[in-house]
Amino acid sequence: MSRLLLIGTGGTIAATASDAQRLTDYEVTQGIDAMLAAIPGATDIADIRCEQPLNVDSRALDTGQVLRLARRVRQAADQPDIDGIVITHGTDSLEETAFFLHLTQDTPKPIVLAGAMRPASAPSADGPLNLLNALRVADSPDSRHRGVLVAMNDRIVAGRWASKAHTTRVDAFGADGLGVLGEICDGAVRYYAGQPGPQTPLPAGPQAVFPLDAADTLPATDIIHDYQDAPLHAYQAAIQAGVQGLVVAGMGNGSLSPAAEHGCALAVKAGLVCVRASRVPRGSVTPKASDDATGLLAAHQLNPLQARILLRLALAQGMGRSEIAGLLRRL
Repeated sequence: MSRLLLIGTGGTIAATASDAQRLTDYEVTQGIDAMLAAIPGATDIADIRCEQPLNVDSRALDTGQVLRLARRVRQAADQPDIDGIVITHGTDSLEETAFFLHLTQDTPKPIVLAGAMRPASAPSADGPLNLLNALRVADSPDSRHRGVLVAMNDRIVAGRWASKAHTTRVDAFGADGLGVLGEICDGAVRYYAGQPGPQTPLPAGPQAVFPLDAADTLPATDIIHDYQDAPLHAYQAAIQAGVQGLVVAGMGNGSLSPAAEHGCALAVKAGLVCVRASRVPRGSVTPKASDDATGLLAAHQLNPLQARILLRLALAQGMGRSEIAGLLRRL
């Protein structure tokens, strides 16, 4: 049997409501040991060791907690007696943690996140099967060298591309096909592409691995949403607050309103690194001829959340504008 580490962090998958028919307004109540024990046959898949570093709604996660989780994952991945890692996580910010791990983990061992859209008390709770499937994915030899993965609603989604696309439906992740690498069908893990070898990692695998030092925080960066007739004060407030970077969720192809252009100019003058992303859910933000003159960077294929995570990690390493631009192009 393979040896898996199961890390519980809370979220809807660990929550219950006072009324079985209630699908909102629930609370995190279950620990990871109890969750695993409640799934028939789960312990037949692998030799599973459980850890519970925290048990919260993922909307409440902070930088320090995510950093500690990432360090524990890296430490576990280096242990010869662990073959794969499964993390239960709330879906509110699952995509952020998945991308953070994508940028900070470099291991052939599977790292699989699972969550739920319905609490454990619901008549059609999706958490138990999602967790069972995540264990199956982490146990599969075909999952090696594929980077961080998300197992939700019978789909296997690359952590690099994972994005929550619906507020409540169980197919909130991967329903549009973006980043879907495979599926779990009647208990069998099936990838659509062949198994890559160590020398031929899939695009979903680690592409930029940042070190994890002992710090409990990262440089402050803000995301500012742009729109018609946007005001300037959000940029002024960010500069005054001392943030080191800004990501603008711009219109269309990272287009900026007059206030956003003015605000970014003030931010660049104050020494901030500014990235043009887009509020549009699909498509790349391409560089503009004026970017060098204005000091702005294009987010390319990263959405605003991902661009912020990359920017924080890069700034923590002392990277400058040109180095960050290179990372944005490659990711």
